[in-house]
Amino acid sequence: MSRLIHFPLSPYCRKVRIALREKGIEADLETEPVWDRRDTFLAINPAGTVPVFEDEDGTIVCDSAAICEYLEEVRPEPCLIGQTPVERAETRRLVAWFDGKFAREVTDQLYGEKVLKRLMRTGEPSSAAIRAGKLNIVYHLEYVAWLTERRNWLGGEAFSLADIVAAAHLSSIDFLGDVPWDAVEGAKQWYQRIKSRPSFRPLLADQVPGLRPPRHYADLDF
Repeated sequence: MSRLIHFPLSPYCRKVRIALREKGIEADLETEPVWDRRDTFLAINPAGTVPVFEDEDGTIVCDSAAICEYLEEVRPEPCLIGQTPVERAETRRLVAWFDGKFAREVTDQLYGEKVLKRLMRTGEPSSAAIRAGKLNIVYHLEYVAWLTERRNWLGGEAFSLADIVAAAHLSSIDFLGDVPWDAVEGAKQWYQRIKSRPSFRPLLADQVPGLRPPRHYADLDF
């Protein structure tokens, strides 16, 4: 059995969890409190970050981007990166958008301030950062809606890693109740489709000590 060392609310870990299930790969989930900086974990990943994937043959891959590329290599079907060079380029562009731009402008401002600061014991949340995150997320939801008005899924006609990464970040923020779904109907409709996928449903049952998601979080119809 494969193993995924993760933290349930991390969008990068959620990305890998969804990809694994889309690929039909079973993996035991092992929660790692990275803020404890345990020597046994640092021996596996000196960067001290999750996710870390251990394949059933003992191969260890660190970093969500590297893990997803690895999964495409070892389990090419179903393809999550695109069938053509153009499709693959667009998928990778959107993955970079959400893991980079969205993460800086939204995830770090909301999940980072509200969750990671408390767990890492690095101070009180910044109200200014939280306000900025709540303002920035609307722009990104509008971009999701713009894309889905022109395509079946974010990266094109087929469900891809672009959808997985976007949904992973938004689901972490939604757990905190900070996604204004009613403000952008197109993004809400896209996310409803994501929530209905079998690969995504386990995330809706996640529990994090000290945090309780809003009532709509696990509701497939909001």
